Formats: sequence, C-alpha cells, structure tokens
Amino acid sequence: MKPYRQVPIEECHESLVAIPLELFAIETPHPYIKCGADYQGRSPYYLRQKVLDRVIQAQAGLQQLHPGWRIQIFDAYRPVEVQQYMVDYTFHQTLAQRKLDLAQLAEAQIERIWEDVYTIWAIPSFDLQTPPPHSTGAAIDITLVDDRGNLVDMGAPIDEMSDRSRPAYFANSQDPAEQQYHYHRQLLFQIMTDVGFERHPDEWWHFSIGDQLWAWLSDRDRSESKTVAYYGRAM
Repeated sequence: MKPYRQVPIEECHESLVAIPLELFAIETPHPYIKCGADYQGRSPYYLRQKVLDRVIQAQAGLQQLHPGWRIQIFDAYRPVEVQQYMVDYTFHQTLAQRKLDLAQLAEAQIERIWEDVYTIWAIPSFDLQTPPPHSTGAAIDITLVDDRGNLVDMGAPIDEMSDRSRPAYFANSQDPAEQQYHYHRQLLFQIMTDVGFERHPDEWWHFSIGDQLWAWLSDRDRSESKTVAYYGRAM
C-alpha cells in the first residue's frame, strides 16, 4: 500500500465545480477520451471549489513572472471507473511497446509490469478510505504554455513511464537544454506550491491540495503525522 493511503479523511463536502476553461489552455479532445475512456457524460474539467481558486491564483503568479503564459490543464477530476480504464489501457500499451505476449509471460514478469504501471497511476480503489487522488477533485495534472500558445518543454511528456518523469531528473545536468527543462519544472513547482499545493514526488506534472497525498507530503518532515485530508472521493 502506498503510504499516503493510510492518512485519515475528514470529508468537507465541498462541491465539484466546472473549471472556466477560457482562463486556461487545454488539449482538445481530452487526452484520456482520445484513448477511449468513458466519462459517462461527466466532464473531466471539474475541481473542488477551493482547489480551483488556488489554481487561478497560481496562474496569476505565473503571469507576474512570465506575462502571457498560462497553465495548461491536462487532467483534473477523474472518476474511479476512468482510473481503472487508464490503468488497464497503460498495462496493455506497455505490453505492445515492449512487444510482449501476455499469454507467454510468467506471473513474476506480469507483476513487474504492473509495478511499472503503478509508478505513475494510483490504484483504482472504490474504498472511500483510499480514493485515487484525481477521484477526489483535489488533484490536477498540468503543464505550461508560453505567450504564443506553445507548450513549454518539460523534458518528458505527462504520463511518461520512465525516470524522466521524476521532478528533479534534470537537476544536475550540464546540458543547456536539460537545464532549461529543469528551470521550467521548478517554475511550475514554484507557482503551485506558493499557493499551497504539494507536488507528487515522482511526477513533475501532478499537484494536489486537501487530499491524502497532500496531507502525507505536508507531514513528511515532521516526527508525527497530524495533517488529515479533507477531500475524499467526490460522489
């Protein structure tokens, strides 16, 4: 079990609200809908109200540093059913990319692939005590676009299943291009953490506030865990 899933939840019952997409950049159609995910008529572009307020504040901070730049929202609210679909989709895509036949793999080999998949995907749990972060409406996957509307290069795409996804992967590189990737990641980190978000330790693009992962990260430098999550699974 991932350690953050043990954090208690004291649900605040704050509503999910629609993200005003005119304020941000988005990818159309939504990346997971392109993969075949069925949102059953619900939009992925929803967040809890106070989470949305903080994202808007983060973009204001970004524009003070880089006028005309915007946050691009890759993904926000994700029903558990979509989480399950994307986990299964990634597993089968990984098999195809590695040219592996599932029927010919030993159980230990299959288990290693699942371990790889779960490095970037939360377990699609329906247990109200262990919701996937995105199913709470408190987590968001984002990147940046510049004043011309071009994606800012972060050195690896969102959801890449490799070490390049780790936030500090390029931190010690002497290559000028890779130094720029790290600068962009740090810029994203700065604008989000300045307004209270925590970043996923293994994903440069994932930020949350109020969920179990946020609470666990908030306590990581303390001798005792005191922070509780106030967003559980959005119903």
